[in-house]
Amino acid sequence: MTQIDRRASHPSAADEVRLPPEPRSTSLFVVGHAPRRRGLIILLSVLGGFLLTVVWSAEFVDQTIGDNVANTLLGHDAKQTPISGIVAGVIFAFVSGVAGTFTACNVAAFGALAPLAGTSGSRLGRFLAPLRPLGWMAVGMIAVSALYGAIVGLVGTSMPQFSTAPNTPGSLSPRSIQSMVVFGAIGLIMLYLGLAALRVVPDPFARISRRYPNAPLVFMGVLIAGFLIGRPFPLFRQMFRDAAESGNPLYGAAAFSLQSIGNIVIMAVLFLLLAWFAGSRLQTWFAARPSRLAATIAVAFLVAGAFTFLYWDVRLLARREIIPWYPTAPWA
Repeated sequence: MTQIDRRASHPSAADEVRLPPEPRSTSLFVVGHAPRRRGLIILLSVLGGFLLTVVWSAEFVDQTIGDNVANTLLGHDAKQTPISGIVAGVIFAFVSGVAGTFTACNVAAFGALAPLAGTSGSRLGRFLAPLRPLGWMAVGMIAVSALYGAIVGLVGTSMPQFSTAPNTPGSLSPRSIQSMVVFGAIGLIMLYLGLAALRVVPDPFARISRRYPNAPLVFMGVLIAGFLIGRPFPLFRQMFRDAAESGNPLYGAAAFSLQSIGNIVIMAVLFLLLAWFAGSRLQTWFAARPSRLAATIAVAFLVAGAFTFLYWDVRLLARREIIPWYPTAPWA
């Protein structure tokens, strides 16, 4: 009887209840806790990206916003005034980057970084803390931009983006094909990152983040720089042709790097202001339910990925009358 009581009061290791392992973060974009109703999050996010393609007007963003911003900053008509010299080209590159800030892809990329603004401490600390992720993102962005700019300076006149062939119904110009390939790939990558944030698919950064925890931020910079490779923004194309005709790879590298920096200046300022005014509240909100952080990151990537792929690889085909129809708002 005594032995039975002793056994009952001291269960063996085999009798102990094993709790499930605590979820853990594997990288900056894949945090430990996955939200419930992941299928609903995916469905609504992709639907949101699709609806954005329906209402998005590239003409309004590029001409009404982009052209007016560039004209104001330069003090003359950016499209009609030729770029005269390297100094003028460098200034034009930075200004055209600022003018092209508010594209859907750029906004969504920073949306995925917004949770990183949630830090504690003094207001100055909350303001300075986001500079680190922005710095790592700039590493990937400038590396790709400078490399692509140098290539444009060497062989740009024979690249698809240099082409002035008009877009005709039933066919795709070389520029359109390059945009479809580049943005289609970026869209699919963002969709995968969104699914990874929900732990539906493996985290692509799990292994490398153990040694280089900032690798996801560098990769995000690479994606933002990739927008330049496919971008048909008229002011960017003007800068592209100037760098290509110069035959100077150093000028091309500098111009493209400044274009990328200009492209994120406004978003970076908004990111810092978010950390300054709402950083502690964001941290409290995420801490109350850790799955909110995963859901926020996933939604940003899924909406961006769905929009980028559908807009550039499906809606574009409809605009060129290669597929019969794609829904668009009257103003789009």
